[in-house]
Amino acid sequence: MLLKEIKTIFHKELDKLYPNEEVDAFFYQLIEHYLQLERFVLVLQPNVSITKEEEQPLFEALAQLKLEKPLQYILGTAYFMDMEFKVNEHVLIPRPETEELVEWIISDNSQDAEQSNPDAERSRSVISAALNDRKSDLINDDQGLRILDIGTGSGCIAIALAKKLPNAKVFAIDISEKALEVAQKNAELNEVEVTFIKADVLDLELEPELEFDIIVSNPPYVRELEKSEIQRNVKDYEPHLALFVPDEDALLFYRAITMFAQKNLSKTGSIYLEINQYLGEETKLLLEAHNFSEIELRKDIFGNNRMLKGIKP
Repeated sequence: MLLKEIKTIFHKELDKLYPNEEVDAFFYQLIEHYLQLERFVLVLQPNVSITKEEEQPLFEALAQLKLEKPLQYILGTAYFMDMEFKVNEHVLIPRPETEELVEWIISDNSQDAEQSNPDAERSRSVISAALNDRKSDLINDDQGLRILDIGTGSGCIAIALAKKLPNAKVFAIDISEKALEVAQKNAELNEVEVTFIKADVLDLELEPELEFDIIVSNPPYVRELEKSEIQRNVKDYEPHLALFVPDEDALLFYRAITMFAQKNLSKTGSIYLEINQYLGEETKLLLEAHNFSEIELRKDIFGNNRMLKGIKP
């Protein structure tokens, strides 16, 4: 079949669900992924044809796109901070707003990281069954920044920070074993060391001497009442455990994270949070109530309140 005919079929089947240019993007990403063909192939070779065997994954992907399954889950791949990440139904798809949070941390801390031990090796990823198994590691390592990512999912935040701040020692926790398996593979894929720990932030206890210089989190924050605003491709396919919180206690995770940070951040350590755009002031007040200083609320690229930083006094 001619490749341009398949492209026409994609538009016929998908234009009622997606913008025209998004359908084009789907098609070109699929032919690049499955056929290793560049997007300009139809310009150079308008009558290029492919075999039945080569057609099959394209039409299978088309069927899934008609059900509004995210392309990243179809391909099993997403990109974040110019890095490749494996994704599946156990982890959220990394988003550009979260890149802004990571860039903020890097901007604030890159000089500190550069002044740390330049010979640290970053080539291994470890999953631990319990936080206390890593207690000695946390106490004994005193070189470079110590960073904790709470609710790591695909590991995108922790791995990007380990890559961009190569002398930092990065830890990441998640309640989902399946998510941690994905995160471990992503750390190996991107050749960084991150210590992954299975733990529940709502029931997380550390000894007071286990301190971090930075705690970062993008926890669940979408209220049930906001489900109607969520697109079907997110609501039907991405893990609800990582998305939704009860209406009556929308700051559930932020309260737990803030209390944990109060005990386990080093003096003048920083907390960075991705937040619900509708609850920016409320989340800011939570940090104030726990005596954090220099609190800064920032908007994302779409003009929504999305990021919050505080300093432990």
